Amino acid sequence: MGISGRRDQEIYDLIGIGFGPSNMSLAIALEEHGASAPQQQPVTSHFFERQPTFGWHRNMLLPSTTMQISFLKDLVTFRNPMSRFSFVSYLHAANRLVQFVNNQDFVPTRQEFHQYLEWVAAGLRDRVTYGAEVTAIRAVAEPGSRTADLLEIEVRGGDGATSVVTARNVAISTGLVPRLPEGVTGDDRVWHSSEFLSRFNAQAPDDLKSVMVVGAGQSAAEITRFFYDSLPHAEVSAVVPSYGYSVADDTPFVNQVFDPGAVDEYYFGTERGRDAFWRYHRNTNYSVVDSDVIRALYQRSYDEQVRGSRRLHFRNLTRVTGVKRAGSGTQVVLRSLLDDRTEELAVDALVFATGYDGLDPARLLGDFDQHFERDATGRHRVERDYRLVTASDLTCGVYVQGGTEHTHGLSSSLLSNMAVRSGEIADSIVLRRTEREMDRTYPVAEAPSAA
Repeated sequence: MGISGRRDQEIYDLIGIGFGPSNMSLAIALEEHGASAPQQQPVTSHFFERQPTFGWHRNMLLPSTTMQISFLKDLVTFRNPMSRFSFVSYLHAANRLVQFVNNQDFVPTRQEFHQYLEWVAAGLRDRVTYGAEVTAIRAVAEPGSRTADLLEIEVRGGDGATSVVTARNVAISTGLVPRLPEGVTGDDRVWHSSEFLSRFNAQAPDDLKSVMVVGAGQSAAEITRFFYDSLPHAEVSAVVPSYGYSVADDTPFVNQVFDPGAVDEYYFGTERGRDAFWRYHRNTNYSVVDSDVIRALYQRSYDEQVRGSRRLHFRNLTRVTGVKRAGSGTQVVLRSLLDDRTEELAVDALVFATGYDGLDPARLLGDFDQHFERDATGRHRVERDYRLVTASDLTCGVYVQGGTEHTHGLSSSLLSNMAVRSGEIADSIVLRRTEREMDRTYPVAEAPSAA
């Protein structure tokens, strides 16, 4: 597996679980901290990624789709503009910096940003073991200690063998979990958007004569446009739970909700203030679509009206109430909220762009989760440095990258604040290590006896 499973060989400062953009950004932050403070002992870390190779939303790398953030919101720039891992550094290495500038676009394509992430991953390949899944975490005491100050992490490799590594901290960044509506099961004709391209490419295009996309967000609109352009012979239906697509608000003042400073205002704010964040600004990211995609779809629909021929159908204020397999196709039951009528359609492919569930550390922590506090609604309590609040005398740290929308705000699972967040986690790990070493060097003297 490329890393020892013997606890007596090395105790890592950090083990990272998952190696997507967030933990990649953290790996860089830890490396650059060591470079900026050579007098200190380097922070030791290693990362485990379940996928056999690096990949990030591969199945949504549709032609001409763009990122929804500036290229400057990469893995590092907001924390360290001089980093060798910036998007600008990647463009320079790819001999494409001048051309990118000439293109006069602040937002890169999704394909190009993925190439940037692959380039970074290649530069960090000695920090990560791919094809390795963390299966358990448990707290143990260091020899001579009376508190649980170490973590043992069980890792199953691609060959099925299990090993154990030991660390003082873990950073969980296992990503979002695709969500299908209750009662719906995916198969070779019923897909979630997270598997779209691989499922689509496995089909013969001529077999897809009627396709349907369910959802009101960016992915739903992009897949609808892709179907329409790629299958000129097919009927394309978009089932939209709202009355058409709503535009994403990315105007300057509203975009401030993703600024690093907004995290403090959310975290230390009142419950009323937090509620206002969500009430007023959900339309920056949830169930909304970029205006250019909306206009592109509307233009296609209008062109069909001009031609007098229609194969692009929008079913607004409509819900899917039933899905069943019928031979090689699928029967879908739809209910309109406008008149409460139902209709049943046969489709060759049904795509649910119905979003994701957030990171839940309990899925990985198992029994170990009982050591961490939860709020009145059952959600994990989280420190400002993204560390789970312990309910016991644990001194080891469990950091989470994602799943903190309730404590840190709208940018919790997004790329916008990732570079700064990773720097804050790295700073926390270093600070807590320094405090631990100080405690060992200068132990607190016991109080004199009263006798």
